Amino acid sequence: MDELMQILENLRPDVDFENETALITNGVLDSFDIVALVGELNDEFDIEIKPNNLIPENFNSAKAMWAMIEKLQDE
Repeated sequence: MDELMQILENLRPDVDFENETALITNGVLDSFDIVALVGELNDEFDIEIKPNNLIPENFNSAKAMWAMIEKLQDE
């Protein structure tokens, strides 16, 4: 989870990722942020985030992203 938080903070240092739970719903992260984030997560965690994973529920919070990463690592 620490690696994820570091990636998120590097991407958008102005966002409180520890407490924000509506990153997509509230427009905190835009499509450009998601594209950059997906690339970094794929590389850092040796996973493949596919189009069917690109749903708001997977990116609305750091906790949700971590759950998705763990699920993809187990596949």
